Amino acid sequence: MRKNQNAAIRKPEILESYYQVLIQQGFEGTSISKIAKHMDIHPSLIIHYFKNKENMKLELIDLLIEKYKSPDMISFEYIEDDEDRFNAFIDTLFSFEWSRTVDPGIHFGFYYLSFRNKEIQRRFKRMFVWLRDHIQEQLIYFNSRHIIDVRDEKQAADLIITLMEGLEFHSHFLSDGQSFDTFSQIAKKSVLDILKK
Repeated sequence: MRKNQNAAIRKPEILESYYQVLIQQGFEGTSISKIAKHMDIHPSLIIHYFKNKENMKLELIDLLIEKYKSPDMISFEYIEDDEDRFNAFIDTLFSFEWSRTVDPGIHFGFYYLSFRNKEIQRRFKRMFVWLRDHIQEQLIYFNSRHIIDVRDEKQAADLIITLMEGLEFHSHFLSDGQSFDTFSQIAKKSVLDILKK
C-alpha cells in the first residue's frame, strides 16, 4: 500500500518536472537525466516509475488533459444568471489563459508526434473529444435556456475548437505584432454571431 501511495505522489511530481524541462529544452533536448537533475533525484527513480521516456510521454498527455479539466477553467455553475454564465464560458474559451493552459510548444509538439505514434494520437484525440463533448454539453444547456439558437450543438462545438486552436497559429505566424487578444476578440465575435442566430 505504501508503495502505491509513493507512486501516486512521485509520478505526478516527475511528470510536472518533465513538462517544465520540455518547455525549456523541447522534445529533442529533454532526457531522463535532465529531468532527474531538474528534480535533484537519481535517474533510476524515474526509470523505476516509468521504465522509459516513451511511457512518460503517454502519461504526460493524461496530465495535460487534467490541466484542461481543472474546475477553475471549466466550471461556471456558481454564476446564477444564464446569460452571464454563457458569456463567462465563451470568454474563457477564447482567453489567453485558456490558450496557455498547456504551453503551445508542448501542445503542438504532441500534435506533431501524433502523426508518428498511434498511442499518442489516441490519447491526444481523447483530449479533443473530451473538450468537444464538454463544449457541446454546455451549448445544449444554453440552447435549452434560449441564450443561443443552434440546430447542431456538436457541429458548433467542432467549429469553436477549430477557431480556438487557430488562435495560437495566428498569434505565432500571422499577428503582425498585434496582441493575442486582438484576434481572439474577432474569433469570439464570429462564434457569438453564429451561436446567437
